[in-house]
Amino acid sequence: MTSKSPVRTAEDIDEASLSYAEIKALASGNPLIKEKMDLDVQVGKLKLAKANYLSEKYDLEDKIIQYYPKKLSMIREQINAYEIDLSSTAEVEDFTGMTLQGKFYEEKELAGNALLLICKQDKTSKQKEIGQYRGFELKLSYDSFYNYHKLILKQNGTYQVELGTDVYGNITRIDNVIGSISKKLEAEKSLLSEIEHQFETAKEEVKRPFAKEDELNEKLARLSEVNKELDIGKSDEEIDMEQDTEEVENKRNEISR
Repeated sequence: MTSKSPVRTAEDIDEASLSYAEIKALASGNPLIKEKMDLDVQVGKLKLAKANYLSEKYDLEDKIIQYYPKKLSMIREQINAYEIDLSSTAEVEDFTGMTLQGKFYEEKELAGNALLLICKQDKTSKQKEIGQYRGFELKLSYDSFYNYHKLILKQNGTYQVELGTDVYGNITRIDNVIGSISKKLEAEKSLLSEIEHQFETAKEEVKRPFAKEDELNEKLARLSEVNKELDIGKSDEEIDMEQDTEEVENKRNEISR
Protein backbone atom coordinates (compact mmCIF):
# COMPACT_ATOMS: atom_id res chain seq x y z
CA MET A 1 0.00 0.00 0.00
CA THR A 2 2.96 2.32 0.53
CA SER A 3 4.65 1.37 -2.78
CA LYS A 4 7.84 0.68 -0.84
CA SER A 5 10.13 -2.34 -1.03
CA PRO A 6 10.01 -5.10 -0.06
CA VAL A 7 6.57 -5.83 -1.43
CA ARG A 8 4.41 -8.00 0.81
CA THR A 9 1.24 -9.76 -0.27
CA ALA A 10 -1.73 -11.43 1.34
CA GLU A 11 -4.34 -13.60 -0.31
CA ASP A 12 -7.95 -14.10 0.74
CA ILE A 13 -9.26 -17.43 -0.51
CA ASP A 14 -12.82 -16.24 0.06
CA GLU A 15 -12.33 -13.67 -2.70
CA ALA A 16 -11.67 -16.32 -5.37
CA SER A 17 -14.27 -16.26 -8.16
CA LEU A 18 -14.74 -18.48 -11.19
CA SER A 19 -15.88 -17.54 -14.66
CA TYR A 20 -18.61 -19.44 -16.49
CA ALA A 21 -15.98 -21.39 -18.47
CA GLU A 22 -14.05 -22.28 -15.33
CA ILE A 23 -17.18 -23.54 -13.63
CA LYS A 24 -18.00 -25.56 -16.72
CA ALA A 25 -14.51 -27.08 -16.78
CA LEU A 26 -14.56 -27.77 -13.05
CA ALA A 27 -17.96 -29.45 -13.26
CA SER A 28 -16.74 -31.63 -16.09
CA GLY A 29 -13.94 -33.00 -13.91
CA ASN A 30 -11.28 -31.78 -16.31
CA PRO A 31 -7.84 -32.08 -14.61
CA LEU A 32 -6.65 -29.02 -16.52
CA ILE A 33 -8.68 -26.79 -14.25
CA LYS A 34 -6.48 -27.59 -11.27
CA GLU A 35 -3.38 -26.91 -13.34
CA LYS A 36 -4.85 -23.59 -14.43
CA MET A 37 -5.58 -22.57 -10.83
CA ASP A 38 -2.03 -23.45 -9.80
CA LEU A 39 -0.59 -21.56 -12.76
CA ASP A 40 -2.69 -18.48 -11.95
CA VAL A 41 -1.23 -18.37 -8.45
CA GLN A 42 2.34 -19.00 -9.62
CA VAL A 43 2.15 -16.43 -12.41
CA GLY A 44 0.66 -13.88 -10.02
CA LYS A 45 3.53 -14.33 -7.58
CA LEU A 46 6.13 -14.16 -10.35
CA LYS A 47 4.59 -10.99 -11.77
CA LEU A 48 4.65 -9.42 -8.32
CA ALA A 49 8.29 -10.40 -7.89
CA LYS A 50 9.11 -8.85 -11.28
CA ALA A 51 7.25 -5.65 -10.37
CA ASN A 52 9.32 -5.44 -7.19
CA TYR A 53 12.50 -6.06 -9.21
CA LEU A 54 11.61 -3.31 -11.69
CA SER A 55 10.79 -0.89 -8.86
CA GLU A 56 14.20 -1.45 -7.31
CA LYS A 57 15.87 -1.19 -10.73
CA TYR A 58 14.23 2.16 -11.49
CA ASP A 59 15.22 3.41 -8.03
CA LEU A 60 18.84 2.40 -8.69
CA GLU A 61 18.78 4.11 -12.09
CA ASP A 62 17.60 7.34 -10.47
CA LYS A 63 20.36 7.11 -7.87
CA ILE A 64 23.00 6.42 -10.54
CA ILE A 65 21.90 9.45 -12.57
CA GLN A 66 21.24 11.93 -9.76
CA TYR A 67 21.90 10.90 -6.15
CA TYR A 68 25.39 9.39 -6.31
CA PRO A 69 27.01 12.05 -8.57
CA LYS A 70 25.62 14.87 -6.40
CA LYS A 71 26.55 13.11 -3.17
CA LEU A 72 30.10 12.42 -4.32
CA SER A 73 30.52 16.00 -5.51
CA MET A 74 29.39 17.35 -2.12
CA ILE A 75 31.72 15.04 -0.20
CA ARG A 76 34.70 15.97 -2.38
CA GLU A 77 33.98 19.66 -1.86
CA GLN A 78 33.78 19.08 1.90
CA ILE A 79 37.08 17.19 1.87
CA ASN A 80 38.74 20.00 -0.06
CA ALA A 81 37.43 22.59 2.41
CA TYR A 82 38.63 20.58 5.42
CA GLU A 83 42.08 20.08 3.87
CA ILE A 84 42.51 23.81 3.25
CA ASP A 85 41.31 24.74 6.75
CA LEU A 86 43.52 22.11 8.34
CA SER A 87 46.63 23.27 6.49
CA SER A 88 45.98 26.97 7.16
CA THR A 89 45.07 26.70 10.86
CA ALA A 90 48.01 26.55 13.24
CA GLU A 91 47.84 24.55 16.44
CA VAL A 92 47.98 26.68 19.60
CA GLU A 93 48.60 25.89 23.23
CA ASP A 94 47.66 29.25 24.72
CA PHE A 95 44.89 31.72 23.96
CA THR A 96 45.95 33.97 21.07
CA GLY A 97 43.16 36.55 21.27
CA MET A 98 39.65 36.96 19.90
CA THR A 99 37.95 39.83 18.07
CA LEU A 100 34.33 40.45 19.06
CA GLN A 101 32.19 43.25 17.61
CA GLY A 102 35.29 45.08 16.38
CA LYS A 103 37.19 44.88 19.65
CA PHE A 104 40.23 42.65 20.16
CA TYR A 105 40.53 40.75 23.47
CA GLU A 106 43.96 39.48 24.42
CA GLU A 107 42.88 37.74 27.61
CA LYS A 108 40.78 34.58 27.56
CA GLU A 109 38.61 35.64 30.52
CA LEU A 110 37.74 38.98 28.95
CA ALA A 111 36.93 37.37 25.63
CA GLY A 112 34.78 34.76 27.35
CA ASN A 113 32.82 37.39 29.28
CA ALA A 114 32.35 39.48 26.13
CA LEU A 115 30.99 36.45 24.29
CA LEU A 116 28.53 35.73 27.10
CA LEU A 117 27.39 39.38 27.10
CA ILE A 118 26.72 39.26 23.36
CA CYS A 119 24.68 36.09 23.83
CA LYS A 120 22.70 37.69 26.65
CA GLN A 121 21.88 40.76 24.55
CA ASP A 122 20.94 38.85 21.41
CA LYS A 123 18.33 36.10 21.24
CA THR A 124 17.29 36.31 17.62
CA SER A 125 17.35 33.32 15.28
CA LYS A 126 18.87 35.37 12.48
CA GLN A 127 22.53 34.54 12.03
CA LYS A 128 24.92 37.49 12.25
CA GLU A 129 28.70 37.91 12.26
CA ILE A 130 30.14 38.92 15.64
CA GLY A 131 33.92 38.58 15.14
CA GLN A 132 36.92 36.42 14.26
CA TYR A 133 39.01 33.80 16.03
CA ARG A 134 42.06 31.90 14.78
CA GLY A 135 41.26 32.78 11.18
CA PHE A 136 37.59 31.77 11.38
CA GLU A 137 34.60 34.09 11.05
CA LEU A 138 32.23 33.83 14.03
CA LYS A 139 28.51 33.93 13.33
CA LEU A 140 26.00 33.79 16.19
CA SER A 141 22.34 32.72 16.25
CA TYR A 142 19.83 31.59 18.86
CA ASP A 143 17.81 28.38 18.78
CA SER A 144 14.57 29.25 20.59
CA PHE A 145 13.26 25.68 20.39
CA TYR A 146 16.22 24.13 22.24
CA ASN A 147 17.02 27.35 24.11
CA TYR A 148 20.72 27.73 23.36
CA HIS A 149 23.07 29.92 21.29
CA LYS A 150 25.05 28.34 18.48
CA LEU A 151 28.22 29.72 17.01
CA ILE A 152 29.14 29.02 13.39
CA LEU A 153 32.84 28.98 12.52
CA LYS A 154 33.36 29.73 8.84
CA GLN A 155 36.50 29.56 6.76
CA ASN A 156 36.43 27.22 3.77
CA GLY A 157 34.39 24.71 5.74
CA THR A 158 31.59 25.38 8.22
CA TYR A 159 31.63 24.19 11.83
CA GLN A 160 29.05 24.54 14.58
CA VAL A 161 29.56 25.05 18.31
CA GLU A 162 26.82 24.91 20.94
CA LEU A 163 27.56 27.62 23.50
CA GLY A 164 27.00 27.31 27.24
CA THR A 165 27.24 29.70 30.17
CA ASP A 166 30.85 29.13 31.26
CA VAL A 167 33.36 31.93 30.64
CA TYR A 168 36.25 29.63 29.73
CA GLY A 169 34.17 26.67 28.60
CA ASN A 170 32.86 28.33 25.43
CA ILE A 171 36.33 29.15 24.13
CA THR A 172 37.47 25.62 24.98
CA ARG A 173 34.54 24.27 22.95
CA ILE A 174 35.54 26.43 19.99
CA ASP A 175 39.16 25.22 20.22
CA ASN A 176 37.95 21.61 20.42
CA VAL A 177 35.90 22.00 17.24
CA ILE A 178 38.84 23.52 15.39
CA GLY A 179 41.05 20.73 16.71
CA SER A 180 38.62 18.10 15.41
CA ILE A 181 38.93 19.16 11.76
CA SER A 182 41.41 16.35 11.09
CA LYS A 183 38.89 13.80 12.41
CA LYS A 184 36.13 15.31 10.26
CA LEU A 185 38.45 15.06 7.27
CA GLU A 186 39.13 11.36 7.87
CA ALA A 187 35.41 10.71 8.37
CA GLU A 188 34.60 12.39 5.03
CA LYS A 189 37.31 10.39 3.26
CA SER A 190 35.85 7.16 4.66
CA LEU A 191 32.38 8.26 3.57
CA LEU A 192 33.71 9.05 0.09
CA SER A 193 35.16 5.55 -0.21
CA GLU A 194 31.89 4.00 0.97
CA ILE A 195 29.72 6.02 -1.43
CA GLU A 196 32.06 5.28 -4.34
CA HIS A 197 31.73 1.57 -3.57
CA GLN A 198 27.93 1.87 -3.40
CA PHE A 199 27.97 3.72 -6.72
CA GLU A 200 29.96 0.99 -8.46
CA THR A 201 27.80 -1.72 -6.89
CA ALA A 202 24.64 0.04 -8.07
CA LYS A 203 25.96 0.26 -11.64
CA GLU A 204 26.59 -3.48 -11.62
CA GLU A 205 23.34 -4.34 -9.87
CA VAL A 206 21.19 -2.37 -12.32
CA LYS A 207 22.48 -4.61 -15.17
CA ARG A 208 21.25 -7.74 -13.39
CA PRO A 209 18.24 -9.26 -15.21
CA PHE A 210 15.14 -10.58 -13.48
CA ALA A 211 16.25 -13.96 -12.16
CA LYS A 212 12.94 -15.70 -12.84
CA GLU A 213 12.21 -14.23 -16.28
CA ASP A 214 12.43 -17.59 -18.03
CA GLU A 215 10.22 -19.27 -15.45
CA LEU A 216 7.62 -16.50 -15.80
CA ASN A 217 7.57 -16.74 -19.60
CA GLU A 218 7.33 -20.53 -19.43
CA LYS A 219 4.37 -20.47 -17.07
CA LEU A 220 2.64 -17.70 -19.04
CA ALA A 221 2.98 -19.76 -22.21
CA ARG A 222 1.61 -22.86 -20.48
CA LEU A 223 -1.23 -20.87 -18.91
CA SER A 224 -2.18 -19.56 -22.34
CA GLU A 225 -2.27 -23.11 -23.68
CA VAL A 226 -4.39 -24.33 -20.79
CA ASN A 227 -6.81 -21.42 -21.18
CA LYS A 228 -7.25 -22.23 -24.86
CA GLU A 229 -7.93 -25.87 -24.09
CA LEU A 230 -10.49 -24.85 -21.48
CA ASP A 231 -11.98 -22.11 -23.67
CA ILE A 232 -11.28 -19.72 -20.80
CA GLY A 233 -9.80 -17.20 -23.16
CA LYS A 234 -13.34 -16.46 -24.34
CA SER A 235 -15.67 -14.17 -22.48
CA ASP A 236 -18.72 -15.48 -20.64
CA GLU A 237 -20.97 -13.71 -23.20
CA GLU A 238 -19.25 -15.51 -26.09
CA ILE A 239 -19.65 -18.85 -24.32
CA ASP A 240 -23.37 -18.14 -23.69
CA MET A 241 -23.80 -17.36 -27.39
CA GLU A 242 -22.10 -20.64 -28.29
CA GLN A 243 -24.41 -22.47 -25.88
CA ASP A 244 -27.48 -20.80 -27.47
CA THR A 245 -26.23 -21.59 -30.99
CA GLU A 246 -25.65 -25.20 -30.01
CA GLU A 247 -29.18 -25.47 -28.59
CA VAL A 248 -30.67 -23.97 -31.78
CA GLU A 249 -28.73 -26.41 -33.93
CA ASN A 250 -29.92 -29.33 -31.77
CA LYS A 251 -33.54 -28.22 -32.15
CA ARG A 252 -33.17 -27.91 -35.92
CA ASN A 253 -31.74 -31.39 -36.08
CA GLU A 254 -34.67 -32.74 -34.07
CA ILE A 255 -37.20 -31.01 -36.35
CA SER A 256 -35.47 -32.27 -39.48
CA ARG A 257 -35.65 -35.78 -38.14
